[in-house]
Amino acid sequence: MTIIIPFNNFSNTLFSNEENDKSILINKIKQFYKIGAIVPHIKDEGEYLIIELDFNKVEIEEKKHNQLLRLCENGKFEDALILAKKLVSEYPTESEYYRLLGQIYSELDEQEEAINVLIDALKWNPKNEWALLMMGNIFVKDKKDIETALVYYNQILEYTPTNHITLNNIGSVLMQIDKTEEAINYFTKAQEVNPSYPNTYLALGLIKEKASEYLEAFNLAIKTISLCSKKDDVYNNAFRLAIETAQAYSEEFNADEIINKFVSELAYKSEKKIKIISDESINTAAKIEFAEVYNKDFHLVKYKPNFESISHLVLHELEHLELVLEARSIEENFLFTTNDSNKSKFHHSLNKFSKSLEKKGIPDSNIKNFIDSLFNGINNQVFNTPIDLFIEDRIYNRFAEIKPIQFLSLLRFVKEGIEATTRKDIIENFPKRIISISKIYNLVNALHFKMLFSIDLINDFKSTSFELKQANKFYNEYLEYRSDKKEGEEYELIQHWGEDVKFDSYFNLIPELEHKKKTIDSVIDEINKDPFGLDDNTSSNDRKMKQFLEEHSNDDINNAVVMYMIDALNYFENYSKEEIKKVAFELATVGMGGIDPNKKGYSIPSIKNSSFSGYKTLAYYYTSWALAIPEMLKSLQMPFDKEYKLAQTMIKL
Repeated sequence: MTIIIPFNNFSNTLFSNEENDKSILINKIKQFYKIGAIVPHIKDEGEYLIIELDFNKVEIEEKKHNQLLRLCENGKFEDALILAKKLVSEYPTESEYYRLLGQIYSELDEQEEAINVLIDALKWNPKNEWALLMMGNIFVKDKKDIETALVYYNQILEYTPTNHITLNNIGSVLMQIDKTEEAINYFTKAQEVNPSYPNTYLALGLIKEKASEYLEAFNLAIKTISLCSKKDDVYNNAFRLAIETAQAYSEEFNADEIINKFVSELAYKSEKKIKIISDESINTAAKIEFAEVYNKDFHLVKYKPNFESISHLVLHELEHLELVLEARSIEENFLFTTNDSNKSKFHHSLNKFSKSLEKKGIPDSNIKNFIDSLFNGINNQVFNTPIDLFIEDRIYNRFAEIKPIQFLSLLRFVKEGIEATTRKDIIENFPKRIISISKIYNLVNALHFKMLFSIDLINDFKSTSFELKQANKFYNEYLEYRSDKKEGEEYELIQHWGEDVKFDSYFNLIPELEHKKKTIDSVIDEINKDPFGLDDNTSSNDRKMKQFLEEHSNDDINNAVVMYMIDALNYFENYSKEEIKKVAFELATVGMGGIDPNKKGYSIPSIKNSSFSGYKTLAYYYTSWALAIPEMLKSLQMPFDKEYKLAQTMIKL
């Protein structure tokens, strides 16, 4: 390729040749058109300068150069060494190829060879800052020669006083020889030049750790992590620093003043005392018992004494109370409840899973207890996850001194969530759908942990694309609420997310006003007496059914039987006709002895752990025959035709 440039004022302006000197102009043109090691040939024709550039050579060299960089990036240093030597041989005046060769020797731990070729690089270009930096690094790390290293580092600063990497490296060297104050000066300069360079924050964090200033060290470690683009040595060292300084801080920091002040504030707002006690017997890390629910004149926070991060756990439970008080202030507080109907539906949904356990010889009682624990565990996640996001956000923004302790606490819970949804024995022995739901909720917590502390553990969950997409959808919905959250809106997220993962039929959100002044015992007693809420029109899941029932029932309709028939229709939904027929005959056998509507404890052999009331037995009796042996239904002479017709209509709602 040939380029012709006239020697005139315009060319001097174009190449900033203020001196109007032709030799200066030629040098500037030569530097501008130089590509890699290929230097253009410039012929002086008096009024014109003719520039000739061999693009074939440029293309070949560029290809080899890029190949060399890829080999280095992929850690293939043996192959890179061969190519680097070839480039140095072909372009012996190019300083950068010597520098690359020196770097490769250094990676292969051949430091003497590295030094030799880096010196060659500097002979061809004394201002090659990367070569100077590498020389300094080798003398620090491998030769332990701080004095020589500083010679090379300072040479860079002569050319570029604002080279933040060099400023940082000099600071590191000074830190190693205990010249802390001088080191801090260099780190500060590096920070001013480039506020996004993570190494500087890590170095300052290490200095703070050494001075036992753990809160500052922790904050610098988190800042470092937030600036790392990949999980390299700097990230890993910052993560370690964050954990160690948080642990040290947690051991020495007394949170009593913070907690007592918050307790006083909440006690004033709720007009009730708040007590905090340790309790080994609780099955969670901490819990709060609301005075109104437990019919006491004080709220009670319990925590397990053997857990670390107790101050965070206590603040978390107190934040639960604060959210409840806010929701109550506009009469929008809800109770999260489950009943026998919810549990029965859940057991039924896992019918195939239960049978697979039966085939393995696992006792019925163990299967029941296991599924009960799954029911309680997932409901615990469904209720707590949305609320906990708001709570942790408040703790993070309100109690800056608690952050290291909060970090340890949340890190533990996220890691437990990873183990609970990825451990091999759990994957093999738990229902896949339950693991998937649990993973989605745990991912939401991990996303929040990442936002607060920049620690990304998302990949550790080994989630499917659907699970991750669902978790991100939930978290984005939370972020929308977070920006202008109104009192009680956390309950909307509980309901929405429960519906999205199709778990909303296994819990109820009930307006607290409907249950005001009731004790927990009375609520439980009521649920036991009336599992389907026939006398309670507050269950969110049953609300539409109740309305329909009120509109269509009359004195001739037995509402209890209708609701039990709906339960039976749900129960038999996935049963074959032969399986239902078997149950129908068993109920007929029970019926031979007479079924008293007012009695309890009727057991049906094919329905595990059944202990039915009289009405429930009659409803199952009628429904099973209606489904499996309809031609014989009239012969039973059971007066529930209207109830069954109504139940069939209601189940379609």
